[in-house]
Amino acid sequence: MTTKPLIDYFEKFLPLNEEEKSIVENVFKERTIKRRQFILQEGDVCKHNTFVVEGCFKMYMVDENGKEHNLQFAVENWWIGDIGSFHSEAPSRLYIEALENSIILQAKKEDQLKLFVEYPKFNRIFRVLAENAMVSLQNRILQNISSTAEERYLSFLEKRPQLFNRISNVQIASYLGVTPEFLSTIRKKIAKS
Repeated sequence: MTTKPLIDYFEKFLPLNEEEKSIVENVFKERTIKRRQFILQEGDVCKHNTFVVEGCFKMYMVDENGKEHNLQFAVENWWIGDIGSFHSEAPSRLYIEALENSIILQAKKEDQLKLFVEYPKFNRIFRVLAENAMVSLQNRILQNISSTAEERYLSFLEKRPQLFNRISNVQIASYLGVTPEFLSTIRKKIAKS
């Protein structure tokens, strides 16, 4: 099983003893996902918290006009999931799709909650992860309401360089809230500078 990357990830926050490493191997189940395969679709309940070992995913919604709105991308050592659906057990409005052949580790909600109770160190780690995610979300919202599309694109390139050659310009445009044509105009303008 490929839990070593996840154990290494957790140990960036707090060291794990052998029992805690063993429980990670028991709680997180490995899955191999093919490109264009979904791990969540609209209407399904998100039943797993997902850690990306290898590959790339996008999380998005499709509006009533059929337009895709990308909310998140996840590559190696990132988490992805519909946190609202996962916690409330309500149907999701989101899709999570593999952009590449991928390997993931997933934990069911009940297993993750048991992990928190029986091994409080993981509760602390996941609290820090949730706080970091909230800070990131707040920063993204502030950037979306106070920055130009060009500034958002430059920030995306600076903060997410590992994504640039792995996702299409159409997906980047959707994430930034602009049309692909407008993104192309921005890229041409930047190239001339």
